[in-house]
Amino acid sequence: MDEILQFFPKLNDTQKAQFEQLYELYAEWNAKINVISRKDIEHLYTHHVLHSLAIYKFLQFNPGSKILDVGTGGGFPGIPLAIMQPDCNFTLVDSIGKKVKVTKAVAEALNLKNVKAIQARAEKVKDRFDFIVSRAVMPLPKFTKLTMKKLKKEQMNALPNGIIYLKGGDFEEELKELDFAHVDVFDIADYFDLPYFETKKIVYITN
Repeated sequence: MDEILQFFPKLNDTQKAQFEQLYELYAEWNAKINVISRKDIEHLYTHHVLHSLAIYKFLQFNPGSKILDVGTGGGFPGIPLAIMQPDCNFTLVDSIGKKVKVTKAVAEALNLKNVKAIQARAEKVKDRFDFIVSRAVMPLPKFTKLTMKKLKKEQMNALPNGIIYLKGGDFEEELKELDFAHVDVFDIADYFDLPYFETKKIVYITN
Protein backbone atom coordinates (compact mmCIF):
# COMPACT_ATOMS: atom_id res chain seq x y z
CA MET A 1 0.00 0.00 0.00
CA ASP A 2 2.89 2.42 0.58
CA GLU A 3 3.38 2.93 -3.14
CA ILE A 4 -0.29 3.77 -3.61
CA LEU A 5 -0.31 6.30 -0.77
CA GLN A 6 2.96 7.80 -1.99
CA PHE A 7 1.45 8.76 -5.34
CA PHE A 8 -2.19 9.13 -4.23
CA PRO A 9 -2.08 10.77 -0.77
CA LYS A 10 -5.64 12.16 -0.99
CA LEU A 11 -7.56 8.88 -1.09
CA ASN A 12 -10.71 8.86 1.02
CA ASP A 13 -11.24 6.24 3.73
CA THR A 14 -13.35 3.99 1.49
CA GLN A 15 -10.71 3.99 -1.25
CA LYS A 16 -7.91 3.28 1.25
CA ALA A 17 -9.85 0.33 2.68
CA GLN A 18 -10.59 -1.03 -0.79
CA PHE A 19 -6.98 -0.79 -1.93
CA GLU A 20 -5.79 -2.37 1.31
CA GLN A 21 -8.08 -5.37 0.73
CA LEU A 22 -6.66 -6.06 -2.71
CA TYR A 23 -3.57 -7.96 -1.60
CA GLU A 24 -5.44 -10.40 0.61
CA LEU A 25 -8.17 -10.92 -2.00
CA TYR A 26 -5.78 -11.59 -4.87
CA ALA A 27 -3.45 -13.74 -2.77
CA GLU A 28 -6.42 -15.88 -1.71
CA TRP A 29 -7.84 -16.22 -5.22
CA ASN A 30 -4.43 -16.71 -6.80
CA ALA A 31 -3.90 -19.79 -4.66
CA LYS A 32 -6.96 -21.32 -6.39
CA ILE A 33 -6.89 -19.72 -9.85
CA ASN A 34 -3.64 -18.36 -11.25
CA VAL A 35 -4.51 -14.86 -12.49
CA ILE A 36 -1.20 -13.27 -11.45
CA SER A 37 2.11 -15.12 -11.73
CA ARG A 38 3.02 -16.68 -8.37
CA LYS A 39 6.29 -14.76 -8.07
CA ASP A 40 4.58 -11.49 -9.01
CA ILE A 41 1.91 -11.47 -6.31
CA GLU A 42 4.28 -9.80 -3.81
CA HIS A 43 4.63 -6.95 -6.32
CA LEU A 44 0.86 -6.59 -6.71
CA TYR A 45 0.70 -2.92 -5.77
CA THR A 46 3.50 -1.75 -8.08
CA HIS A 47 3.23 -4.11 -11.05
CA HIS A 48 -0.56 -4.29 -11.22
CA VAL A 49 -2.40 -1.67 -9.14
CA LEU A 50 -0.08 1.29 -9.69
CA HIS A 51 0.45 0.31 -13.33
CA SER A 52 -3.33 0.38 -13.81
CA LEU A 53 -3.57 3.78 -12.12
CA ALA A 54 -1.23 5.32 -14.69
CA ILE A 55 -4.43 5.67 -16.73
CA TYR A 56 -5.99 7.75 -13.93
CA LYS A 57 -2.88 9.98 -13.92
CA PHE A 58 -3.20 10.36 -17.69
CA LEU A 59 -6.93 11.12 -17.68
CA GLN A 60 -9.55 11.39 -14.97
CA PHE A 61 -12.85 10.44 -16.56
CA ASN A 62 -15.83 12.71 -16.09
CA PRO A 63 -18.73 11.38 -13.98
CA GLY A 64 -21.01 9.09 -15.97
CA SER A 65 -18.28 7.97 -18.37
CA LYS A 66 -18.46 4.38 -19.61
CA ILE A 67 -15.19 2.47 -19.86
CA LEU A 68 -14.56 -0.95 -21.38
CA ASP A 69 -11.60 -2.97 -20.03
CA VAL A 70 -10.67 -5.59 -22.65
CA GLY A 71 -8.79 -8.72 -21.59
CA THR A 72 -9.08 -7.70 -17.96
CA GLY A 73 -7.55 -10.93 -16.61
CA GLY A 74 -8.20 -10.73 -12.87
CA GLY A 75 -9.44 -7.14 -13.08
CA PHE A 76 -6.63 -4.91 -14.32
CA PRO A 77 -6.70 -2.06 -15.07
CA GLY A 78 -10.47 -1.94 -14.46
CA ILE A 79 -10.75 -2.59 -10.73
CA PRO A 80 -8.15 -0.04 -9.53
CA LEU A 81 -9.71 2.54 -11.87
CA ALA A 82 -13.20 1.72 -10.57
CA ILE A 83 -11.98 2.31 -6.99
CA MET A 84 -10.57 5.69 -8.00
CA GLN A 85 -13.66 6.71 -10.00
CA PRO A 86 -16.82 5.39 -8.33
CA ASP A 87 -18.89 7.83 -10.42
CA CYS A 88 -17.93 6.08 -13.69
CA ASN A 89 -19.14 2.76 -15.08
CA PHE A 90 -16.67 0.00 -15.92
CA THR A 91 -17.36 -3.10 -18.01
CA LEU A 92 -14.57 -5.67 -17.62
CA VAL A 93 -14.44 -8.41 -20.25
CA ASP A 94 -12.28 -11.49 -20.66
CA SER A 95 -12.80 -14.61 -22.75
CA ILE A 96 -11.55 -16.88 -19.94
CA GLY A 97 -14.31 -17.78 -17.48
CA LYS A 98 -12.15 -18.46 -14.42
CA LYS A 99 -10.55 -15.01 -14.69
CA VAL A 100 -13.96 -13.38 -14.89
CA LYS A 101 -14.97 -15.38 -11.80
CA VAL A 102 -12.07 -13.83 -9.86
CA THR A 103 -12.88 -10.35 -11.16
CA LYS A 104 -16.53 -10.66 -10.11
CA ALA A 105 -15.56 -11.97 -6.65
CA VAL A 106 -13.08 -9.14 -6.05
CA ALA A 107 -15.54 -6.47 -7.21
CA GLU A 108 -18.22 -7.96 -4.95
CA ALA A 109 -15.89 -8.15 -1.94
CA LEU A 110 -15.00 -4.49 -2.43
CA ASN A 111 -18.66 -3.54 -2.94
CA LEU A 112 -17.86 -1.92 -6.30
CA LYS A 113 -21.31 -1.12 -7.66
CA ASN A 114 -19.80 0.47 -10.78
CA VAL A 115 -18.18 -2.74 -12.11
CA LYS A 116 -19.75 -5.29 -14.44
CA ALA A 117 -17.57 -8.30 -15.33
CA ILE A 118 -18.57 -10.51 -18.24
CA GLN A 119 -17.08 -13.47 -20.06
CA ALA A 120 -16.99 -12.41 -23.69
CA ARG A 121 -14.78 -11.56 -26.60
CA ALA A 122 -14.48 -7.80 -27.08
CA GLU A 123 -16.13 -7.85 -30.50
CA LYS A 124 -19.24 -9.49 -29.01
CA VAL A 125 -19.88 -6.66 -26.53
CA LYS A 126 -22.89 -4.75 -27.86
CA ASP A 127 -22.57 -1.48 -25.94
CA ARG A 128 -20.61 1.67 -26.86
CA PHE A 129 -18.07 3.34 -24.58
CA ASP A 130 -16.25 6.63 -24.01
CA PHE A 131 -12.91 4.88 -23.56
CA ILE A 132 -11.43 1.43 -24.00
CA VAL A 133 -8.56 0.45 -21.70
CA SER A 134 -6.27 -2.57 -21.69
CA ARG A 135 -2.89 -3.94 -20.65
CA ALA A 136 -1.07 -5.30 -23.72
CA VAL A 137 -3.36 -8.23 -24.41
CA MET A 138 -2.54 -8.40 -28.13
CA PRO A 139 -0.57 -6.45 -30.78
CA LEU A 140 -1.79 -2.86 -31.07
CA PRO A 141 -2.95 -2.95 -34.72
CA LYS A 142 -5.13 -6.01 -34.10
CA PHE A 143 -6.50 -4.60 -30.84
CA THR A 144 -7.32 -1.25 -32.40
CA LYS A 145 -9.15 -2.73 -35.39
CA LEU A 146 -11.08 -5.04 -33.07
CA THR A 147 -12.20 -2.43 -30.54
CA MET A 148 -12.23 1.04 -32.14
CA LYS A 149 -15.79 0.52 -33.41
CA LYS A 150 -16.93 0.19 -29.77
CA LEU A 151 -16.27 3.90 -29.09
CA LYS A 152 -19.18 6.31 -28.72
CA LYS A 153 -19.36 9.26 -31.10
CA GLU A 154 -20.59 11.69 -28.42
CA GLN A 155 -17.79 13.30 -26.40
CA MET A 156 -17.98 14.11 -22.67
CA ASN A 157 -14.36 14.16 -21.46
CA ALA A 158 -11.34 16.45 -21.56
CA LEU A 159 -9.81 14.28 -24.30
CA PRO A 160 -11.55 12.76 -27.34
CA ASN A 161 -12.95 9.25 -26.90
CA GLY A 162 -10.30 6.64 -27.62
CA ILE A 163 -8.19 3.68 -26.57
CA ILE A 164 -5.81 3.98 -23.61
CA TYR A 165 -3.38 1.06 -23.82
CA LEU A 166 -0.66 0.12 -21.32
CA LYS A 167 2.37 -1.22 -23.15
CA GLY A 168 6.03 -1.97 -22.44
CA GLY A 169 9.17 -2.69 -24.42
CA ASP A 170 9.80 -1.87 -28.07
CA PHE A 171 6.65 -1.56 -30.18
CA GLU A 172 7.79 0.84 -32.91
CA GLU A 173 6.83 -1.61 -35.66
CA GLU A 174 3.32 -1.91 -34.25
CA LEU A 175 2.92 1.87 -34.23
CA LYS A 176 3.85 2.05 -37.93
CA GLU A 177 0.87 -0.16 -38.72
CA LEU A 178 -1.52 2.27 -37.01
CA ASP A 179 -1.59 4.67 -39.96
CA PHE A 180 -5.41 4.57 -39.88
CA ALA A 181 -5.54 6.23 -36.43
CA HIS A 182 -4.03 9.13 -34.46
CA VAL A 183 -1.53 7.89 -31.85
CA ASP A 184 0.26 9.56 -28.91
CA VAL A 185 2.71 7.80 -26.57
CA PHE A 186 3.44 8.89 -22.98
CA ASP A 187 6.02 7.69 -20.43
CA ILE A 188 4.52 6.23 -17.26
CA ALA A 189 7.81 7.08 -15.51
CA ASP A 190 6.69 10.73 -15.70
CA TYR A 191 3.90 9.82 -13.27
CA PHE A 192 5.64 7.19 -11.14
CA ASP A 193 9.36 7.58 -10.60
CA LEU A 194 10.07 3.91 -9.94
CA PRO A 195 12.47 1.56 -11.81
CA TYR A 196 9.65 -0.78 -12.87
CA PHE A 197 8.09 1.92 -15.04
CA GLU A 198 11.21 3.00 -16.95
CA THR A 199 10.10 1.21 -20.14
CA LYS A 200 6.33 1.36 -19.58
CA LYS A 201 4.17 3.54 -21.79
CA ILE A 202 0.62 4.74 -22.25
CA VAL A 203 -0.53 4.58 -25.87
CA TYR A 204 -3.51 6.85 -26.58
CA ILE A 205 -5.29 6.10 -29.86
CA THR A 206 -8.13 8.06 -31.46
CA ASN A 207 -9.82 8.07 -34.85
